[in-house]
Amino acid sequence: MTVRIGVIGTGAIGRDHARRINQVLGGATVVALSDVNRASAEAVKSDIAPDAAIFTTGEELISSPDVDAVLVTSWGATHEQYVLAAIAAGRPCFCEKPLATTADGAKRIVDAEVAHGKRLVQVGFMRRYDAGYVALKQFVDTKIGAPIMVHAAHRNPAVPEQYVTPMAIHDTMIHEIDVLRWLLNDDYVSARVLFPRSAARSHAKLRDPQIVILETAKGTTIDVEIFVNCHYGYDIQCEVVGEDGVATLPEPMAIQTRLGAKLQNDILTDWKDRFIASYDVELQDFINAAAKGTAAGPNSWDGYVAAITSDACVAAQEAEGAAVAINLPARPALYN
Repeated sequence: MTVRIGVIGTGAIGRDHARRINQVLGGATVVALSDVNRASAEAVKSDIAPDAAIFTTGEELISSPDVDAVLVTSWGATHEQYVLAAIAAGRPCFCEKPLATTADGAKRIVDAEVAHGKRLVQVGFMRRYDAGYVALKQFVDTKIGAPIMVHAAHRNPAVPEQYVTPMAIHDTMIHEIDVLRWLLNDDYVSARVLFPRSAARSHAKLRDPQIVILETAKGTTIDVEIFVNCHYGYDIQCEVVGEDGVATLPEPMAIQTRLGAKLQNDILTDWKDRFIASYDVELQDFINAAAKGTAAGPNSWDGYVAAITSDACVAAQEAEGAAVAINLPARPALYN
């Protein structure tokens, strides 16, 4: 079966996913496109998906009998409405993060999917598909004993002027919030945020760097450094300290050189280069599940938990080192 996919939102990420589906992956083809900027959809049709129909609205695309599954890659504030429409139509749906821009919105999606009675939603937390994180999880699960501490870092070379302090959580650390919970098979119970002195490349509306400290239900302490003006490169670090040993996220493959009296490795500067392969793996997983009328990978509950945790971390930014509780409702049986 070839899964007929409709893409809602044909900006950079939507365009790249359409390219993957039509030119890289197997088992699917893009048959429909929609974007508030019709010229953007027309460009994707011309360059990547010549047989795709263009719909005026995402809801029209979702209701088309020619569409089997949906990719939601539009502006974040529109995600909730399109995912809810996909669930109502019974269409498997891949939604880039965030699942919704509020925890209440994510909860509405969870409730709708539970009422439907079957998983239909995959959230675009691609780090779970990164080969390094997959290998790290295998060691955490089997080799190093119960995790006691996690030390992690998310460093960007620079961010634009409009990037402000809460975005360090909602736009940057959101990936650690999901992947560390998955890595440890654990939930968070509290968050604190500490601010070292601000880096010189920061600005008045951005406190950078910051350190987020999370406590988990099983008693693991996690510290995550977020430094979005580190200048030297895009650098993702993760070390898990267990009762019997330590496991560290492997560095991206790079050629080591002896050149000009220096021994050195290149460091990536673009997140797309660091995680490009994981996007292929996650979308193939979605296609495989959609062919069976369902979804795989990170689910709506994961998106909801990430939203609750993000809100708590932002509250902790304003609490100057005080712990903010993270209270989760009972997990629905659909997601067990």
